[in-house]
Amino acid sequence: MASDVHFDERSGHVPCKTPWGQWYQTMDEVYVEVELEEGTRAKEVNVEFKSKQLSVVVRGQQFIKGELKEKVVADECIWSLEDRKFLRIVLTKPRASQICWRSLLMNEFETDPYTFDQMEKKLTLERFQKENPGFDFSGAEISGNYHGGGPELP
Repeated sequence: MASDVHFDERSGHVPCKTPWGQWYQTMDEVYVEVELEEGTRAKEVNVEFKSKQLSVVVRGQQFIKGELKEKVVADECIWSLEDRKFLRIVLTKPRASQICWRSLLMNEFETDPYTFDQMEKKLTLERFQKENPGFDFSGAEISGNYHGGGPELP
């Protein structure tokens, strides 16, 4: 039986490249990956979460600051510093939200139309996986009406 827990690990993710790294999303979370100077220490990293705001400052340099495209559950958002050169931020989407974000911040770090199309397809397949746990949609392709999360199912 397929598990939805590792759907993105089996099917990959659709990244949106940025000057500082990339961001991508699942139905439940938005991942922000920032490439840092090697040797960065956790005490040099300042990440602030609010329901509609994100601020990332490392060694006094502002990487990200602004209003998020959609709301997040700030108390459930986390960040980690990996190998002293890679910052991973996990923004938790509200439980009722299955919105595919077009950009990370309002009018900033926006996906191009092709990438957004691929993100919507991926989230639609992830939704199908959650609704049908006995099937494995990780290698599936989707065409047709998937805009806005696909067709309404009974």
